[in-house]
Amino acid sequence: MIEKKKKWKLADFDYPLPEKYIAQYPAKRRDQSKLMVIHKDTGEIEHKTFSNLPDYFKKNDLLITNNTKVFPARLYANKDRTEAKVEVFLLRELENDLWEVMVRPARKVRIGNKLMFTKNVYCDVIDNTISGGRVVRFEYENEDIYEVIDKVGISPLPPYIKRESEPKDKIRYQTVFAQERGAVAAPTAGLHFTEGLIKRLHNKGARTAHTTLHIGLGTFRPVQVEDLNRHQMDSEYFEVSPDTAMLINETKKKRKKVFAVGTSTVRSLETVAVSGFQVSPKRGWTDKFIYPPYDFKMVDAMITNFHQPKSTLLMMISAFADRDLIMKAYREAKKNNYRFLSYGDAMLIM
Repeated sequence: MIEKKKKWKLADFDYPLPEKYIAQYPAKRRDQSKLMVIHKDTGEIEHKTFSNLPDYFKKNDLLITNNTKVFPARLYANKDRTEAKVEVFLLRELENDLWEVMVRPARKVRIGNKLMFTKNVYCDVIDNTISGGRVVRFEYENEDIYEVIDKVGISPLPPYIKRESEPKDKIRYQTVFAQERGAVAAPTAGLHFTEGLIKRLHNKGARTAHTTLHIGLGTFRPVQVEDLNRHQMDSEYFEVSPDTAMLINETKKKRKKVFAVGTSTVRSLETVAVSGFQVSPKRGWTDKFIYPPYDFKMVDAMITNFHQPKSTLLMMISAFADRDLIMKAYREAKKNNYRFLSYGDAMLIM
């Protein structure tokens, strides 16, 4: 008789997370965060430091990162007539100079308003979005819009970091392999890496490659439905290059391990997985939602942070390892004063 698989609900991914565990600042050194190592097959849990990560790699294992780059997406503007201050949060560029944004306070921003950022840079509000945001068109003279954003924008820290963004956040809320601009949230598992740590991995014979997935605000959006089948993920742009696809396929052929850095990298890889143990290069938009039960096709080990209760990120790692084991690990993390969420400590599941 075949055992019927449990149908997980939203409440199964809830757990108490007092604010004292939520990291407000990063570790002084990236690779000195704590590292919890979970062995899926045995249930063994180890307590290490992130600098110990290379100990778990063998020759020809492959580390895949997300090379998305966070841009300072939070801007402040004044309405042209009332001079009321408005927050404009850039979500994504729809086409040249046309952006989807969130505004606050939303009730004060209507179609036809002009929002002034500097004397020479403003945007016109031209439409509303289904999700309550706005569509704006930037107008400016003799400047590149991204240079303007870099100049006046502020690093968009997650909502659970209860402090104002500081200049050093522009550096620390960015991975050392960030290249492709487009994310409004960092792939936080990658924040623990240093150039020196990557060099040590290469010295062990491990290889590295990257994907791109531009993380949006949907990563912080709570799941609203108890039946997980009814949850719809926000679409995010991703790309898996031919070089990365070739390296993954070579690694799988040699029966070596693919280590994915972060849930965003996992989403990219599982989106492009085809029959067998192969991936195909691809770019586009993904709304893939991974939750238990799920048969992972590409990822052998996952490096991730400790996630919010009821989050899609927690659901993904609970699909990768046993949900009860993950909850046990989270309880142990709190007992050992691990730091949670974006600026917190890390976990290696293998």
